[in-house]
Amino acid sequence: MSIKKIKHFWKQNNDTGFSTNATETLGGRFINKDGSYNLIKEGMPFWKRISIFHDMLHLKLWKFIVVILFFFIAINLIFTSVYYIIGITGFQGIRTVNHWQLFKELYYFSTETFTTVGYGRVNPANDATNIISGIESLAGLSSLAIATGLIYGRFSMPRSYLLFSEHALISPYKNLTGLMFRLASYKDMHTLTDVEVKINVGMKVLDGDIETYKYFALDLERNRAESMPMSWTIVHPINENSPFYAFKEEDMKLADVELYVMLRGFDDVFSNYVHRRTSYTYNEILFNRKFIPMYRENEMGTTTILELHKLNMHNNITV
Repeated sequence: MSIKKIKHFWKQNNDTGFSTNATETLGGRFINKDGSYNLIKEGMPFWKRISIFHDMLHLKLWKFIVVILFFFIAINLIFTSVYYIIGITGFQGIRTVNHWQLFKELYYFSTETFTTVGYGRVNPANDATNIISGIESLAGLSSLAIATGLIYGRFSMPRSYLLFSEHALISPYKNLTGLMFRLASYKDMHTLTDVEVKINVGMKVLDGDIETYKYFALDLERNRAESMPMSWTIVHPINENSPFYAFKEEDMKLADVELYVMLRGFDDVFSNYVHRRTSYTYNEILFNRKFIPMYRENEMGTTTILELHKLNMHNNITV
């Protein structure tokens, strides 16, 4: 068993943007299952590499909520500390002289000032506290404007509500075999139209006598669909023109195969195109398996039911 040689009729793709150095693939997959790139950038200061606003737009919801709450608590603690240093003489309406209770009173005053609620019992009584509370009010209004933009941006951002099967399968296809995986939209209202999919494969091959990483565009049974209301099984026929011709499981591992899937479709709800990426490594490509159907009709025979929980279900094929 050895690494395959390049065939002149394989459709090589040099435009993927990935490295062709086989030694650089030791860090694992290039594209994660969620579509993010498995890449860490170094050599530049941290503050030049990050974009706080755009990072907040793409944070997971629970992380976004935690960041907002942490920011609110932290900035009010900072202003509370400033008020505490100024002292109780800078305020009117404070009803306690206990240090802990005083700090709590000032923290509540800070939150009311930051959000511009201003209930009125505690209020600034000298120039220093008036200046600080004015600065805090401005910071609160600015923060509210930024938070509103972030929340709106997260809700309105076009995104693809797609599920991909966990594995790609090598299954019978017509008189041959085919490499296939499937996907489906899991939101009721988000049906994609004008859907297009492209698949490239990265693998180690022999270019002459040199082992190198090359990329090839895979021919598909169908690479475009006018609409995708149901699931879609993407099929690459494995014939003489396929880089996987006569491949076995050991060949997949030896070649360090990774499929790069890129999909684009128009979402009527967003009135915009959405994009999605994912990948399958050699250990996520299963041989002699076949997907089971994932749709049925209702009891009346009038409606098709798409069973999304069956997206990853497949059976053994007796060889």
